[in-house]
Amino acid sequence: MGSSLSRLYKQSFNLPPPALTEKNLPDQAGKVHLVTGGYTGVGLKLVEILYQHNATVYVAGRSQSKANAAITKLKNDFPRSGGRVEFLQLDLADLPTIKPAVQAFQQKERRLDVLTLNAGVMHPPAGSKTAQGHDMQVGTNCLGHYLLAILLRPILEQTAATAPVNSVRITWAGSLEMDLRTPKGGMLWDNKTNAPDYPKGSSYGYSKVGDRYLAYEYARRLGKGSKVISICFNPGNLKTELQRHNSAIALVIVNRLLLYDAVFGAYTELWSGWSEDITKDNDGGYVLPWGRLGGNRKDLEEEMGKSGGIAEKFWDWCERETKAYL
Repeated sequence: MGSSLSRLYKQSFNLPPPALTEKNLPDQAGKVHLVTGGYTGVGLKLVEILYQHNATVYVAGRSQSKANAAITKLKNDFPRSGGRVEFLQLDLADLPTIKPAVQAFQQKERRLDVLTLNAGVMHPPAGSKTAQGHDMQVGTNCLGHYLLAILLRPILEQTAATAPVNSVRITWAGSLEMDLRTPKGGMLWDNKTNAPDYPKGSSYGYSKVGDRYLAYEYARRLGKGSKVISICFNPGNLKTELQRHNSAIALVIVNRLLLYDAVFGAYTELWSGWSEDITKDNDGGYVLPWGRLGGNRKDLEEEMGKSGGIAEKFWDWCERETKAYL
């Protein structure tokens, strides 16, 4: 309990100022980035920063209307930008939609510098499922992003072959909840089904541990000999659409005491994907708000280094559940 409270304090209060913001990000002209959920909340704030600095940015998600509104506003707010923002339609909760989106992206682009896996679902109505019948949070936050990352791996590797060293990255969204609201090892495992077992009300924490494990396993399994860096980040405690399913009382209490403006989460994502302080030595690592390297709960760290541990099992499960959609 004491350790959890300490982690809550360190990741919620007296945080150091962000080191990388719209004020000091280098020019992004000629670079191509993709942000899932990039038309609302933290993702939109990140896209806004990148677009100001002349990047080509793809915002990936389900809603054409939300994307069009966000893109129109960006162009009006930053008319001098030399960048470009485009919508890429996919549904992370419906696996067959992801490969066509990747193919559409590859028909337009020959490079991808940073893939930011920003989108997420938190505490939807009880019993919510993806189109393939998975828990909505784990299915969206983990399976959908895993499949997207695997399908985009060739273009990331292609870009890294000629891009500046350490600049091509894939970043995965974690959360403080993985340290506060998950069992020992991060998730319970059903050895009969060889799949994660979700106690009622805990699958959001599972999904964030899952993304942490995927970031680590991507680096461990695919990172040897690769110039692509995979890293997980805790964006921070933020006021975003993720809280839309919380109760009114919870929203009032949490908003007043613990939540920061969404732009601070974008600064964490920005540091994770674009800071020169991150190198291949940090591959598979973890970033704390608002941009600093850190660690996870001891038992989570142990699972990431264990042969046959839950990190390995979770990656293998994601691979099995998505192989039909490659």
